[in-house]
Amino acid sequence: ECLQALTVKFVESAPRDRFDIIHTATGVFVTGLSIDLRGSAGALVFDTEEGGAGTEVFQPFRPDAGIEAAEIEDGARSIELTLQDLSAGQRTGFTIDVDDQREQSDLGQIRVTGGELAGAGVVFSLADGTEVSAVFDANNRAKACT
Repeated sequence: ECLQALTVKFVESAPRDRFDIIHTATGVFVTGLSIDLRGSAGALVFDTEEGGAGTEVFQPFRPDAGIEAAEIEDGARSIELTLQDLSAGQRTGFTIDVDDQREQSDLGQIRVTGGELAGAGVVFSLADGTEVSAVFDANNRAKACT
């Protein structure tokens, strides 16, 4: 378990799911973040419009302070976000709806479990031009040690 880390934690909730971005790495400034659901065990998608790719409830992308607004297409499997130089000790996040596409899902397609998110990827873009990647585990967490 590392203390210097960049972490994204997914929180399944109703009506909006949440992604928390937690920064505990000193000397590192995060300028961007991408999340790729294509490797997820649950074949997950972002459900942002009524009647679209997801199931029943939908929620548009809503960023917290420090994240620039972005258009997330309904049914998208990946997103790229611009952050305003997130530094050590800071956290931010966003809400959106995530649904799975499996016919036999753990809790129904409208709710996502850690086992369904496992395998999805995260890439942190740093101010120095480097990138750090992580993969979501079965506890809904992607953590990159720096």
